[in-house]
Amino acid sequence: MIPENERQPVDDAAYRPTEDSRVDDDDRASVGTGAAVVDGRRVAYRRAGTEGPPLVLLHGAGVDDGALSWSHVLPELGRSHRVYAIDWPGHGESDDAPEHSIDAYRRVLRGVLDELGLDSVSLAGISMGGGVAGSFALEHPERVDRVALVSSYGLGASVPAGSLWYALANVPGANQAGYAAMGTSTMAARTGLAQIVHDASALDAEFVEAFRERASRAGAGAAFAAFQRTEIGPSGRVRTNLAPRLSSLAVETLFVHGSEDPLFPVALARRGADRVPNASYVEIPECGHWPTQEHPRVVVDAFRKFFAA
Repeated sequence: MIPENERQPVDDAAYRPTEDSRVDDDDRASVGTGAAVVDGRRVAYRRAGTEGPPLVLLHGAGVDDGALSWSHVLPELGRSHRVYAIDWPGHGESDDAPEHSIDAYRRVLRGVLDELGLDSVSLAGISMGGGVAGSFALEHPERVDRVALVSSYGLGASVPAGSLWYALANVPGANQAGYAAMGTSTMAARTGLAQIVHDASALDAEFVEAFRERASRAGAGAAFAAFQRTEIGPSGRVRTNLAPRLSSLAVETLFVHGSEDPLFPVALARRGADRVPNASYVEIPECGHWPTQEHPRVVVDAFRKFFAA
């Protein structure tokens, strides 16, 4: 359990989404690319850093990929770690796969680690990737040194918009049409992002353009729709609920969550941090569902401290 006096939100002016809070580009590790083959399919990844312990970053759903969510974290943590940010099947530069679920992605992660010869790693996952990271740590604690869950899926039995997600996923082409609309212009992309972040106007223009470009690709959102059909039921209840098992999570765990997350309520992260035996918790005020882009400095600083311990 985390005492109340140690479970306070970050509240510092330097952590507001202004230019001063952005990650400095100086002295960052260079980023390269690579690929592993898992079950005959290509799984792409970005890599930064040549020394230090391995850290694997797991992105979220939608049109996300290893480069989009982790554009700040990857080169910054590459200064002290060997960092890999993988693309899930059907996302980024990875081949598609017949199944999109937390269980399937957990098997993909295990295959990538085997291909890279990584017996034990630290993990960080955002949103859907947090669900994979937490699930993997529960199933394979011998392969995880510590784990960070950012805006994580899988911390409760249902999600507020779950019934809507289910409906959209089961209307052919609905998800793809939504992303195609967001891909038409920077304004449309920022309007779409406003549904999940606290202040879309404060988002970095380069990130918004990267999101728009991905949303404009043919088939954007198809893998997410498949994931929704597998993971979410008509009532909004989810297939993956790690909450009842968190008390048995054996590895040190960091929870990072925005106080204004509209997708997965912050109360789920607070409860999760209370249940994990060895947990730390960072709650970011004035932050929605994408902390790595809304408040990258907070996330980088929290990661640097946590993964260096």
